[in-house]
Amino acid sequence: MNILLVYPMYPDTFWSFKHALKFVSKEASFPPLGLLTVAAMLPKGWYIKLIDMNVNQLIDDDILWADFVFISAMSIQSESANQAIDQCKNLNAKIVAGGPLFTSSPEYYQNIDHLILNEAEITLPQFLNDLSEGKPKQKYTSEEWAEITTTPLPLWDLISIKNYTSMNLQYSRGCPFDCDFCDITVLYGRKPRTKTKKQVIAELDALYFTGWRGPVFFVDDNFIGNKVKLKKEILPAIAEWNEKRKNPFYFNTEVSINLADDDKLMQLMAKADFEAVFIGIESPNEESLIECNKNQNRNRDLISSVRKIQESGLEVQGGFIVGFDNDPPTIFDKLTNFIQESGIVTAMVGLLNAPKGTKLQKRLINEGRLINDFTGNNTDFSINFIPRMNPKVLLDGYKKILTTIYSPKYYYERVMRFMKDFEPKKKKVFHLNSNYILALFKSMFKLGVIGEERIYYWKLFFWSLFLKPQLFSLAILFTVYGFHFRKISNRYY
Repeated sequence: MNILLVYPMYPDTFWSFKHALKFVSKEASFPPLGLLTVAAMLPKGWYIKLIDMNVNQLIDDDILWADFVFISAMSIQSESANQAIDQCKNLNAKIVAGGPLFTSSPEYYQNIDHLILNEAEITLPQFLNDLSEGKPKQKYTSEEWAEITTTPLPLWDLISIKNYTSMNLQYSRGCPFDCDFCDITVLYGRKPRTKTKKQVIAELDALYFTGWRGPVFFVDDNFIGNKVKLKKEILPAIAEWNEKRKNPFYFNTEVSINLADDDKLMQLMAKADFEAVFIGIESPNEESLIECNKNQNRNRDLISSVRKIQESGLEVQGGFIVGFDNDPPTIFDKLTNFIQESGIVTAMVGLLNAPKGTKLQKRLINEGRLINDFTGNNTDFSINFIPRMNPKVLLDGYKKILTTIYSPKYYYERVMRFMKDFEPKKKKVFHLNSNYILALFKSMFKLGVIGEERIYYWKLFFWSLFLKPQLFSLAILFTVYGFHFRKISNRYY
C-alpha cells in the first residue's frame, strides 16, 4: 500500500518560534515524532511518505498517490488539520486520523473514514488487522495504557533533518500530578510509563547516525515522573553515551518544580548535558495554586526553587497562567515582578482555558460557565469560559504583562539578571555551527542596526562576549527569542 502521513501546520504563537526560525533559516522547531513512530508500526513493504505542513505544502498529487492518508495532530493544529481533511475529501482520499486532537474530540470527526484513538501501540494493530481481513471499523478506542517498552524506533529517514532546529525523543508518558486544567493525565494517565535504558540509547544512536548534531528535546510532559529510575539507570547511561560519542547532543525537557528538592537528580541531569528545563510555575498567588490543585508548587518559595535549579547549571524556562477564579486584581503586577525577579528569560504567559476531559472543564460545565471547546492556543487573547474577573480587566491585564515582560527594557534586564548568575556545570556551552553563525550576523543587522532594541542588544553582545564568552551563543539565542516574543505579543495592537 501507499501511505501518506500528514502533519498539520502550527499557528503563529509563542510556541511556534516562527520569527526566531527565520534567523537560522529553518522551517520548524521539531519534527513530527508521533507520526515517525507510527510509520515504524506499519507493515514492512508498504510505501510511506511524510508531509510536514510546517515544512512542505500538501499537494493534490501526493494525496492521489496514497491508498490512505494518515493525519495526526494536537488541538492547536485543528484549523490546519481541518483544511487538510477537506483537501483529502475533495479528492475522495481515505483518511485515517489519530493523536490528541481526534482522541479528545472524536464527535467532530464523524466524516473521517477511520479514527485510531488513544495510543497507537494498542489501537493501530487492531485497525491493521481488520484492514488485512477487509473489514476495518470507523473507530478504534481503548481505555488501556500502552506498554511503551514495545514502542519501535521512529523512522527518521522519512524527513530531512536540516529543516528543523532540534530533534526530539520520548522517554516517558504520564504525570504523577493532577492539575485540574491539564489534559496530560486524561490522555496518558497519572502513572509514568517509561522506556528501557536500552531503548533510550538505541534512540540516541538512531539520531546520531542520521548525522544530527545539536539540541535534542525529551518531549515527556514530566521527565522526572519516575525519579528513581532516572537516577539509577537512565541519566548515567545518557551521560556515558554522550561522552563516548564526544558530546554530539545537548538536551532539554519539561519537569515539575520539585526537581529543586533533589540535588542528586539535578547534578545527574547537568552531567548528562541537560541545559534547560521547562517548568509549569503557573502563578505566584498561593490561592490560585490551591484552586487548580497544583500541589507540587504550593508552600514553597518559588523564586528560591527556580534559583536552586539554575545554580545547578540548568536554565529554567517557565509557564504562567492568569485567569484563575482566585486571581486578585493585583495579579498582573505581581506576576510581572515575579518573572523579572526570577530571571526566567523564556516566560510563556497564557490565559487559563479548560481543555476537554479535564477536571476544570467538568467544574465549569457544572457551574454553567463553559462557553466552547478549547482551541489549544492559550495565547490568542481568548478564553473558553466565563471568568470571575471582569473579562475586560483580565484581557487588559494580560496584555499589560506581555507588553511589559517582552519590551526590550524588561526583557534584556531579565537576560542580564539570568546570565550574571548562571554558571553551567559543563565547560563547553559555546555551541558553534553554521546556523548559529548565520543567526549571529542576521541578529547583528536586524536587532543591532534596525531594531528598536539595538542599545540593549549591543550592551548584552559585548558584555557576554568579554565577560561570559562561554554563554555568548546563548545570549544571541535570547536576543532572537525576544524578537519572536515581541512580534507575537505586538500583533494584537
